[in-house]
Amino acid sequence: MIKHVYSLALLAALSLPALAQDYKELPDPRRVDPVAWNAVKPGTHVYFGSADIRYDKLYAPEAASLRRSWEGHAWKGERVHTQFVVFTTTPLQNVSIETGALRDAQGHTIPATAVKPGFLRYVMTDELNAEGGGCGHRKPQDFDSSLVADAIDNISTINIGARQTQPVWLSVRVPANTAPGVYKGQVRVKANGRYLPDVLPYQVTVSSRTLPAPKDWAFHLDLWQSPYAVARVHQTPVWSQQHLDAMRPYMQMLADAGQKVVTASIIYDPWNSQTEDIYGDMVKWTKKKDGSWHYDYSVFDKWVSFMESVGIDKQIACYSMIPWNLKFYYHDEVARRDTFIVAKPGTAEYDAHWRPMLADFAKHLQAKGWFDKTCIAMDERPMEAMQHAIKLIRSVNKDFKVSLAGLYHKELVNDIYDYCVAAGSDFTKEEHRERAEKGWPSTFYTCCTEGFPNTFTFSPPAEAAWMGWHAANRNYSGYLRWAYNCWVKNPLQDSRFRTWAAGDTYLVYPGARTSIRFERLIEGIQAYEKVRILRAEGKAGPLEGILKKFEINALKAKPAGEMVTTVSEALNKL
Repeated sequence: MIKHVYSLALLAALSLPALAQDYKELPDPRRVDPVAWNAVKPGTHVYFGSADIRYDKLYAPEAASLRRSWEGHAWKGERVHTQFVVFTTTPLQNVSIETGALRDAQGHTIPATAVKPGFLRYVMTDELNAEGGGCGHRKPQDFDSSLVADAIDNISTINIGARQTQPVWLSVRVPANTAPGVYKGQVRVKANGRYLPDVLPYQVTVSSRTLPAPKDWAFHLDLWQSPYAVARVHQTPVWSQQHLDAMRPYMQMLADAGQKVVTASIIYDPWNSQTEDIYGDMVKWTKKKDGSWHYDYSVFDKWVSFMESVGIDKQIACYSMIPWNLKFYYHDEVARRDTFIVAKPGTAEYDAHWRPMLADFAKHLQAKGWFDKTCIAMDERPMEAMQHAIKLIRSVNKDFKVSLAGLYHKELVNDIYDYCVAAGSDFTKEEHRERAEKGWPSTFYTCCTEGFPNTFTFSPPAEAAWMGWHAANRNYSGYLRWAYNCWVKNPLQDSRFRTWAAGDTYLVYPGARTSIRFERLIEGIQAYEKVRILRAEGKAGPLEGILKKFEINALKAKPAGEMVTTVSEALNKL
């Protein structure tokens, strides 16, 4: 087999701008009518905007979305955000943002270190297909492409061209020990060596309630990670110390979002090379000369231990006993080469290949203390294939946990520990209750199938937050998305991919840059936690009627932003 190895020659040939302190965005392919800026007063303008809007780079923002101040509401321990925009008719150099501590009337403070502004960067996106979804092979020329604001950069200064708009994300992370009260602060913008005259005041009303730390959130977040994409972009040898060091800030960001699951590929290429970077085999399979098997878990152990070190330690999902191409790779000592078999679940050849591995893997996991939190994981596999695999797993060790992200099948509900169903399908109320009583995660996922709600780079930002509210409405345990960081060739500049709608393959950007989509997703998870706490106290009654409206079909009539704003305002009153 051909392994995905990063040679020095290949690394030297890469020309990604991923790790540069700054980089050049692609030009927008659209033509702008020169009169579009004629109604804008000459000079530079600074206003608060809306977190629901992806502000266009080449057009001035619509006045209806702008305001001079902002008021946010937060529980202690929560992070809240908004967006403001700088738009100008003349070029600006070395634009920087100045924020400071927030203070209440009693002299309490939210420290300046808790306030973080970030310039929004523009990435190329496309659109849904003719059927209204995001699946299928695509060529850029067949879709309308444009620049959209999505990545939130870590740079301290930026230049803004004449007749351009520059949005800025403003995040406030309220410390858990903050005294309740109304905290006031301001934003100032500096350009061309001097402060702009507009000062933006804002305030955050901090509740007496406390949100638990992300590691203690009940929400079962499962965003699949790709260590191999990080190795390519950072140009490090796979599984070297440099590779682990490069991954740490990304995985820490994920832990801070409440991630529960480690994505581990225990075979080579479980998803039939669907991503830019093939998933390698974290377990090395070797068929010995005497016909016995040897399994090298050194990479698997290194990966799981590393993820534990950043705080992602609740579950290990091992993919996959049913890969999409049904190919199983191994090294053959007799032939002295890497090779593979193709075997279908339920066949004698399949059982003979997996039975010794499962037995050996169980012993290894038990020795490491990981057995109870490990799942043999599959995704979008037919029910019959799943039943064959589960039967084999149980015959080797009845206590092995199984997970599946796929269609709902009543026949599998009592066999799968971590069951994630496709958006639009669900368990019965009784199944939800019974699984919850057993402590089994029952979640939902979105993928390229759903035109909405989704987290494409062109999706309305509020749809990412909507996921958490939908989970609260349906009593799901959480949410799964197949790609946290499966980066395309030039992820900072172009989010389009050869298959699926733009942005489908990643939520965060190289250089440990977050995004509007990721921040809004966290917003929805925090809301879920608030609802869970209020329900436990018997105080969520006023929310329940609004929550029932968080159904996918409702998005056909009402934008996600409007729905999220309405329910958030109701929550802030409790």
